[in-house]
Amino acid sequence: MPFKIKKLALILNIETATKNCSVSISENGETIALKELNDGNYSHAEKLHELIKQVVLEAGIELYNLNAIAVSKGPGSYTGLRIGVSAAKGLCFALDIPLISVNTLQSLALSISIDKGYKIPLLDARRMEVYSQVFNEKTAKIREVYAEIIVSDSFSDYLNDQKVYIFGDGAEKCKEMITHENAIFIDGKFPSSKEMSVISYEKYLKNDFEDVAYFEPFYLKEFIGGISKKVV
Repeated sequence: MPFKIKKLALILNIETATKNCSVSISENGETIALKELNDGNYSHAEKLHELIKQVVLEAGIELYNLNAIAVSKGPGSYTGLRIGVSAAKGLCFALDIPLISVNTLQSLALSISIDKGYKIPLLDARRMEVYSQVFNEKTAKIREVYAEIIVSDSFSDYLNDQKVYIFGDGAEKCKEMITHENAIFIDGKFPSSKEMSVISYEKYLKNDFEDVAYFEPFYLKEFIGGISKKVV
């Protein structure tokens, strides 16, 4: 049965793709309450439900007031994504409300603002491997998500064109490899449920929902080195 869409919507956003366990309540695309824990460990299994309780209390609402649940779909930590998606599915079933999935790299890209150039958010995978995507200054998608091994000429097409802002928990490992003068590294950025708010509301208004029973996180398993090729 289709869900009835309301322009005035409360959405619970869940982000567990990295070590940042983040939960927010958004109203009409604006974050009204936010709780996060980033202690350097993957403590999502122990902390996520407590953070959900805290953020609902801070927003001054009850769970039954929610119109939808949004969850970060990946790429990212296998375990972290499973925990977030499982929690989101459980709430959707219990409350009979729709499930929205949000591209983790897209929401991370919204965490910085630039006037001109490219945004390249990176999520750490292992060794010199990262998950990456390329956006312009308006956070419009320029290139799809890749799983790639960082080498000295990674992102050279973009670096030779204009300034490139590289950030996320996968950026640190790139600093010694990527030394182009147009590379600008921004530290301390993790995916957050705060940036999910705009995306989840837009998808809500478009009735862009997932099948709760069959939805699975977005995993990338094939890594490539040198010149990238699209894997999704």
